[in-house]
Amino acid sequence: MRAFRSLLFLVAAGLTVLGAGCKREPAARGPDAPLRLGFFPNITHAQALVGNAEGTFASQPGVGRLEVMQFNAGPAAMEALVAGSLDVSYVGSGPAINTFLKAGRELRVIAGAVNDGAVLVVRTVKTPAELKGKKLASPQLGNTQDIALRYWLKQQGLTTHLDGTGDVRIFPLSNPDILGQFLHGGIEGAWVPEPWGARLVAEGHGRILVDERDLWPGGRFPTTVLVTTRKVLETQRPRLVALLRAHVTLTRRWQADPAGFTHAANAAYGRLTSKPLPPGILQQAFSRLEPSLDPLPQALATAAEHAKALGFITDANIDGLVDLSLLDEARAADAR
Repeated sequence: MRAFRSLLFLVAAGLTVLGAGCKREPAARGPDAPLRLGFFPNITHAQALVGNAEGTFASQPGVGRLEVMQFNAGPAAMEALVAGSLDVSYVGSGPAINTFLKAGRELRVIAGAVNDGAVLVVRTVKTPAELKGKKLASPQLGNTQDIALRYWLKQQGLTTHLDGTGDVRIFPLSNPDILGQFLHGGIEGAWVPEPWGARLVAEGHGRILVDERDLWPGGRFPTTVLVTTRKVLETQRPRLVALLRAHVTLTRRWQADPAGFTHAANAAYGRLTSKPLPPGILQQAFSRLEPSLDPLPQALATAAEHAKALGFITDANIDGLVDLSLLDEARAADAR
């Protein structure tokens, strides 16, 4: 319990720093300064994996000098963004919404990247009712999958509390630790992004109780989006449009050749993590991902309402979060 309270303190402190970072005016940067792009070594950031490995971003005319920065969690990337030490980043929809609402409404979603790719995998239960009294996990307190899990359980009439109590006890664990606990029977299941869902099924002999696609209209929800800040949008617009042209190229390549792009993404993922995914897990994981330039604004608004209903945020108004004008410019240039 003490460790969990410490975690809650750290989350609260992180949000305080995030809010303070937004109020700082970043130092002016010269025209020759590099454009700083952030991403995570996750297959849900597949365009970033391939674009970085193959030099697609750096070689795109108009981008100029590029500095690629790797992060392991959304809050760290978003803190860097609002503090002015990062210009644009791939990030999960949950951190994007939280940052917009808690850091002065400065963040902007400028494109979609990846939709879907989250599942609840369990060991033994067959119905939602059987989860009462069980232990589940999510990758991070208040992150995209944590909110999805808690909201779904609430819809099933099952309570969860941030201190780890309730009808269902939810523990925030890193994805590798989730897999370890699942393999050793420490948890009944977890709501996780890919490829961890596929790994829990293949390596832990779990079964999918909920595919999150079944909970959304049209079976689509935003998992990864491309974001910047209002200040960077105003001062670096031509370079952002150029970067988006590369993003459009990568997304269309994935749509046109899923098998080839999946192989390229796994090769890049393997170089960064030293653990490329086995073919079976790779195919299962990517079968639940959809490359998309559309950030699904209505789904983002619904996700914000879910977070508010759970008490993670007090204001779910995300008007102004999505600005697709740069994407429109990039598409127009690509069509010429």
